[in-house]
Amino acid sequence: MRRAYKMKGQKRKNKDENYDSEQEELVETSKKVKTMVDDMPRIPIAPPDTWNNNKQSVIFVLENASLELGKVGKTYQILRSDEHATFLRKKNLNPANYRPNIAFQAIQTILDSCVNKTRRLKALYVSTQQADLIEIKPRLRMPRTYKKFAAQLLHKHHINASGSDEKLLRLIKNPVTKYLPANSRKIGFSHSSEKLVDINEEMDLVFVLGAMANGKMDKDYVDDYISISECQLSVAYAISMITNAVERKIKICKVIEKSPMM
Repeated sequence: MRRAYKMKGQKRKNKDENYDSEQEELVETSKKVKTMVDDMPRIPIAPPDTWNNNKQSVIFVLENASLELGKVGKTYQILRSDEHATFLRKKNLNPANYRPNIAFQAIQTILDSCVNKTRRLKALYVSTQQADLIEIKPRLRMPRTYKKFAAQLLHKHHINASGSDEKLLRLIKNPVTKYLPANSRKIGFSHSSEKLVDINEEMDLVFVLGAMANGKMDKDYVDDYISISECQLSVAYAISMITNAVERKIKICKVIEKSPMM
């Protein structure tokens, strides 16, 4: 290789100047990396002064969510039927029971609802099949993909608000009943229930739903189990029916009627 020479008339930098330049570059690079790391695990939230818990509100509890960790190869991952079916079968486990995407979709549906956007969602709790209890603040803006959600939950066990140490998603101690209002009525939803009711008649309730693919939910703290449809619904769709009924009942979302297209 040919040796590079300085252009004529250009002063050669001394050793100290080169050292200072390298140090400045390292500092700038470090700042950029720190900014990226700080931004990655944190999620922006709405301004705190826009949230008011004085209004009539509701609470959701998702039971039996599949969020189990497993060491696949050299890394720990949240076990999922479509990605780890072979691994689960080797452990004599039924892949159909490992559906963390159900809980993810349910959480997303609740937080995206008008009930939450109008600050009527007081709290959201997720109880896992491994008896872990997760508290999710209504102000949390969920990652739009399951992989981002799983990565943040797996490596941090919590999600912080952007620019703050406030934990919008965190593990808390059981049981969930100690976080529920004493005068609340806990209503569970089950397709197998013989009671088919219009949920427009119910308000100020704690809504309890199973976030699993199969099985029957049977929790002692639930006051009553009801069915909202003769059809077997997905958890996300059942949640959308519940939130829509609440929205109509307390008139928090206006329906805009459009004239039919000519």
